[in-house]
Amino acid sequence: MAILTFLISLAGATMLLLYAVRMVRTGIERSYGASFQRLLTGRQSHLQAGMMGLILAIVLQSSAAVALLTSGFAASGYLAFPTGLAIVLGGDLGSALIIQILSFELDWLVPVLLAVGGYLFVKTEAKKARQLGRILMGVAFILISLRFLREAMDPIRDSAFLPAVAGYLARDYITAFLVGGALAFVMHSSVAAILMCVTLVQIGAIPFAAGLSLVLGANFGSAFIPVWLSRGMDLQARRIPYANLALRGSWAVICLFGANLALRQGWLGDPQGGQMLVNAHLAFNASLLLLALPVCTPLQGVFERAFPDPPQPDAAQPGKPVSALEQGSYGSPAQAVANLKRELLRMADQVGAMFRPVLELYQGGSREQIKAVQRMDDEVNACLSGIRQYVAAIPEEAFSKTQLKTARGLMEYAIRLETAGDVVARRLTVLAGELNKKGLSFSRDGWLEITRMHEAILASMQLASNVLISDDLESARLLSLEKTELKRMEHDSRKRHLKRLQNGAQESFETSDIHLETLRALREFNSHIAAVAYPVLYQNGQLLETRLIEEMPGRDEDEAAAR
Repeated sequence: MAILTFLISLAGATMLLLYAVRMVRTGIERSYGASFQRLLTGRQSHLQAGMMGLILAIVLQSSAAVALLTSGFAASGYLAFPTGLAIVLGGDLGSALIIQILSFELDWLVPVLLAVGGYLFVKTEAKKARQLGRILMGVAFILISLRFLREAMDPIRDSAFLPAVAGYLARDYITAFLVGGALAFVMHSSVAAILMCVTLVQIGAIPFAAGLSLVLGANFGSAFIPVWLSRGMDLQARRIPYANLALRGSWAVICLFGANLALRQGWLGDPQGGQMLVNAHLAFNASLLLLALPVCTPLQGVFERAFPDPPQPDAAQPGKPVSALEQGSYGSPAQAVANLKRELLRMADQVGAMFRPVLELYQGGSREQIKAVQRMDDEVNACLSGIRQYVAAIPEEAFSKTQLKTARGLMEYAIRLETAGDVVARRLTVLAGELNKKGLSFSRDGWLEITRMHEAILASMQLASNVLISDDLESARLLSLEKTELKRMEHDSRKRHLKRLQNGAQESFETSDIHLETLRALREFNSHIAAVAYPVLYQNGQLLETRLIEEMPGRDEDEAAAR
């Protein structure tokens, strides 16, 4: 009975820990996720890239999240392999620093975090304040889960079961290594897995030697998480997680045999306690970063040969993207809808590729760069033509009314995406060219306002893709709220711009028309992107058909008097 109670308590504490880590990461991504692209893709040395990865891992509470972000930007061509690998290695060290922070006795903070975080999340309407509340509550839940974990061990700490398992793991360090790796992979969180190992050593449930082997295994297992999560990405994205796995796995195995030999020979003395285990974890990741940074560039050729790019599908037109639609071939209605969504994702990627470099064009883009972005609109138009043709030819007798409505709704969103592409090709790029031709530049405050709107729209585009794939109501609501937030940002920026004009700011006078037109274009672009949320909200009763008041006050009396 004690074992059953222990397993239930352990499962509950573990699930709470995983949920809390995810809660913190979600809050940070929703508040500041749009800034990550600018931080990750900026020009920087390998050491600077490693430090950037360290900071992002601390912020996101996850090295796997940093690895996936990096892989995504590498797949889009915005990040070179050596820089991306350095960022991921720095993220591993940042994850180790999180464990150092959370391993301190911070139970006294729990009521404060819950009170402040709960108030911000429940009682405030501002987006960043609410997400800050989510983050604070998530940290409180992490501390609560660790306390639950310690308490779950109390009933069996003095039983015959735990000492037997602990003694076996201490003797068979290879099994302990494999158990740690499996634990990190199954939990999908190296932070959660290693915190659990540290807690077990801290309360004396397992010896230091077994804890060290478990932690080294967890480091190895955590490197499999981004490999698994990126399995559906392009080869260019998957090279970085595999390189991280090779480096991390090799160093973990070397340290496993070296550390256990040193412990058995007594070269390391008699290390004890959870803090010593945290120090060992930090030393492992810091040494890996220092040893691996110099080989990031040489490894690029190795992994390009190990994961070569696939041959182009059309030798006559090697650069032509492949459509997900096969005209005239529909299969089941579910398959047809899935094909439409894949094509819409490809179309959204094309629109995103047009929109991302807009700020660079405003900062001195050449005519050739502007023309290159405008030419990308042809592919967006081709996507719309293919989708329109595909939907128009759907055999109505094989589809229900609901399925036909879904397919036509997806075509409507394709029209919105094509219009968003036109906003970039015919307005934003033209405004960028006009700004550069006149040799003008925005005021510092004006440029910051446009940059923030650009970053917010990039985050909305990612969220819109998630809504398109999942039809998730919460994501759709968030996307709609983000649209409202961007509308507010545009309104506030316009007010501040007019105030700068009143104060006589010369730069604002020179760029006033371009600034205001850019704000309108950005808002319109975002409106088209956010349109994917409307069908999901309407189907779930979260969207009104009209915002007009059904009955005006006094209407009945006026009609009666008229009669």
